[in-house]
Amino acid sequence: MRARHHFHIDHLGHSVSVTVQTGHTPVVEVLVDGKETGHATTHDEEPVTVRVELPTDPPTPVTVRATPGPGEPRCLLLTEADGEAHVMAPRPY
Repeated sequence: MRARHHFHIDHLGHSVSVTVQTGHTPVVEVLVDGKETGHATTHDEEPVTVRVELPTDPPTPVTVRATPGPGEPRCLLLTEADGEAHVMAPRPY
């Protein structure tokens, strides 16, 4: 059975949203400032990483790491400049 889970974080003045659609082949979609900038699929409950850029000057590369399971999906925003991991808050919609 497929379910959609949404996550969000504001980073460096930009909105990063992630949708994780669970099921046999989980799908991860990443939006930056409302525009789709990356997506990936994985198998079963394996974590997946999606590299995107924030539209700063110069562009800031970041990585979204989504874990579809087991249990509830989780998402982290990993900043490449300092190596910090930021937990993305789940959204109810």
